[in-house]
Amino acid sequence: MPVKNQYSELLKMSSPCEKLIRRDIARTYPEHEFFKGQDSLGQEVLFNVMKAYSLVDREVGYCQGSAFIVGLLLMQMPEEEAFCVFVRLMQEYRLRELFKPSMAELGLCIYQFEYMLQEQLPDLNTHFRSQSFHTSMYASSWFLTLFLTTFPLPVATRVFDIFMYEGLEIVFRVGLALLQVNQMELMQLDMEGMSQYFQRVIPHQFDSCPDKLILRAYQVKYNPKKMKRLEKEYAAMKSKEMEEQIEIKRLRTENRLLKQRIETLEKESAALADRLIQGQVTRAQEAEENYVIKRELAVVRQQCSSATEDLQKAQSTIRQLQEQQDNPRLTEDFVAHLETELEQSRLRETETLGALREMQDKVLDMEKRNSSLPDENNVARLQEELKALKVREGEAVASARELKLQLQELSDTWQAHLSRGGRWKESPRKLVLGELQDELMSVRLREAQALAEGRELRQRVVELETQDHIHRNLLNRVEAERAALQEKLHYLAAQNKGLQTQLSESRRKQAEAECKSKEEVMAVRLREADSMAAVAEMRQRIAELEIQREEGRIQGQLNHSDSSQYIRELKDQIEELKAEVRLLKGPPPFEDPLAFDGLGLARHLDEDSLPSSDEELLGVGVGAALQDALYPLSPRDARFFRRLERPAKDSEGSSDSDADELAAPYSQGLDN
Repeated sequence: MPVKNQYSELLKMSSPCEKLIRRDIARTYPEHEFFKGQDSLGQEVLFNVMKAYSLVDREVGYCQGSAFIVGLLLMQMPEEEAFCVFVRLMQEYRLRELFKPSMAELGLCIYQFEYMLQEQLPDLNTHFRSQSFHTSMYASSWFLTLFLTTFPLPVATRVFDIFMYEGLEIVFRVGLALLQVNQMELMQLDMEGMSQYFQRVIPHQFDSCPDKLILRAYQVKYNPKKMKRLEKEYAAMKSKEMEEQIEIKRLRTENRLLKQRIETLEKESAALADRLIQGQVTRAQEAEENYVIKRELAVVRQQCSSATEDLQKAQSTIRQLQEQQDNPRLTEDFVAHLETELEQSRLRETETLGALREMQDKVLDMEKRNSSLPDENNVARLQEELKALKVREGEAVASARELKLQLQELSDTWQAHLSRGGRWKESPRKLVLGELQDELMSVRLREAQALAEGRELRQRVVELETQDHIHRNLLNRVEAERAALQEKLHYLAAQNKGLQTQLSESRRKQAEAECKSKEEVMAVRLREADSMAAVAEMRQRIAELEIQREEGRIQGQLNHSDSSQYIRELKDQIEELKAEVRLLKGPPPFEDPLAFDGLGLARHLDEDSLPSSDEELLGVGVGAALQDALYPLSPRDARFFRRLERPAKDSEGSSDSDADELAAPYSQGLDN
């Protein structure tokens, strides 16, 4: 093998497993001449081979049990060849999987051996289970050392020869053959007796005839297909166990996080209670203020008449229109102010609802804690147990006192008997009688001591029974607490899920509210843009009319005789302006025409007041109501239109100066 050339180099290196190897070498074949004695040749070469392999295969390193296999090889060949043979055995005979730190292959072998035991020796398997005598307690060393620590060397080498030819199959056969031979004896023993039997009796049963063991082993049924199937089942079972362990770790982590969350909620409970009380007080104050405002509003409504209310509304509308004309940005500021107030009110409502939910959760938690407290029946049972314990303690104390009194009396009698001297002067008969009395007294003392010890033992038994009873009650309470904690864990999981659902719903509502607010802002800006466009068109129209007025005035000065015709045209233009103003104002809300400071507006429109072109129609129709609200007529323009409404005394005989007098205020207002 190529690794043979590396052996000398490996011996020069240091291994992290050297201490473990040194510790176990003295326990490997301690009775064999080759390995007997500290720092002997056998121990040295065994250390070299084990150290070299721990450096070649660092994943396995060193495992207890492998030293016996190497020791057997060193009895047959030099250390370099033993090292190569051991490497080949580890790589190709499943030994490497057996000696890995996880020992997964050992678990598989134990699982397969248990199946064969259950199938071929069901009665013995049932007896093992009833005595809690697991397969790993006696079969682990069989697979790890290949019976080298179980049988003497002649029998073990015979099994090892077959292992090198057939593999681990011989271990299953020999192990099951041993159980078949000793089935009747094992079924009559308990767990301790079976352990002693496996250590002392079984190893020496076949010292004289190893062939008998081998023949019996090859009579055992061994199915390689079933072993492959069992291997797949074991792999599936282990993977499922790993998934369950991962799930258990996850649940423990969640439980720890939930406990931390509970502690945090308990710390915040006081602050939440204060906030809830403050919110309730604030809401009560708001409700009281709302009630006072409603009463005042009812009184105001009763005192105001319909006519006065209409007049006040009209005057307030005029004032608002005048203020808006002076401040065009008022609408945008007002909308922004309303949006700010709306957001603040929503935030306050959200905080109040959150505090209310948290307090509801706290109330539920307190109710569950109250329900988990011990009830009256448990308290009464504990009180009865305490009374019984006190009664037993009193009886024990009384018994101890009686025993002490008896011992004191006997001791006093014995001392008095010993204090009497001069027995050497008495007759032999009296001496014999005295000796008998002394012996009788000694017997009574021993009897009293035995009674005291018996009572002490009974008292100890009573105490142990009491402790056992207390421990059982404690276990029952712990089990009840565990069940309560499990229910609490389920409840907290459901509550967490509900809170996540509420959080997603609140986020969705917040997104909808933000979209709606943005849409409202865009709509207001669009309406403002339309109104500005309409105002610009109106200003352009007024500028055109002013130009026409100037042209008409100049023409009237040049041709005085055509002044009457000019006045009529000017009146027509004024009527058109009045019609446009009425369209901008919109239809009146009442049947009769309203009067604002003497300005009368008729509901009907004549044909001359209609727009004369598509441009005028577009300027009148788009945003008419908003133009009326934002840019009303000034007082000077209103006085100009009132003067124009007065009927002319004599349209034919009017002069150019009258037209100038009528048009002068309007021109001056436009100039301003």
